[in-house]
Amino acid sequence: MALSKDDIINAVADMSVMEVAELIEAMEEKFGVTAAAAVVAGPGGGEAEAEEEQTEFDLVLTGAGAKKVNVIKAVREITGLGLKEAKGAVDGAPATIKEAMSKEDAEEAKTKLEEAGASVELK
Repeated sequence: MALSKDDIINAVADMSVMEVAELIEAMEEKFGVTAAAAVVAGPGGGEAEAEEEQTEFDLVLTGAGAKKVNVIKAVREITGLGLKEAKGAVDGAPATIKEAMSKEDAEEAKTKLEEAGASVELK
């Protein structure tokens, strides 16, 4: 019995990310191809493609500033870490406080940390 395209798409939709990655790798090996997207030159040919807008951000604490206690409190609020872990992150600056945040959440967290006296970067 042959599977339709819809059957295959539905089966892939039910897979975990790791299962999809393994499936892609197996298909690349089986058919001798790669899943890399082909780049097609638009009008003008030599123009650089526009970069895709970043959707996930890492919150990096670059310095604790003069009000370290306030920064530790802000880190605990943002991450849910315990006092010891939050203090360790602040003392270990520069340190990544939280990874893969949405733009809105990252901006909000950055503002909280800056208001507490820290210096922060979004990457």
